[in-house]
Amino acid sequence: MQFNITDNPAKKRYEAIVEDSLVFIEYIKAKEKIYLTHTEVPGALEGKGIGSSLVLKVLEDIEKQGLTLVPLCPFVAMYLKKYPEWRRLVMKGINIE
Repeated sequence: MQFNITDNPAKKRYEAIVEDSLVFIEYIKAKEKIYLTHTEVPGALEGKGIGSSLVLKVLEDIEKQGLTLVPLCPFVAMYLKKYPEWRRLVMKGINIE
């Protein structure tokens, strides 16, 4: 699925428009850490891989910024279980099992 994400610091989320719907991941940034707290994909778009694509794009941006990830969102944690190579961004001491 091709779409571009934008960081919206005013709303504290990464967001994108997909098929005329807003999808987003909310976050809290504190110093060099980013806490991903909630992923939102409308029901009509579920099951199309949009949530996973969104998480991937956000992780790429987090890595580019050199931030440390604290995955509080269950969907993001599930993605990290499926793609363990991204665990390199996760704050040491956080167990994703």
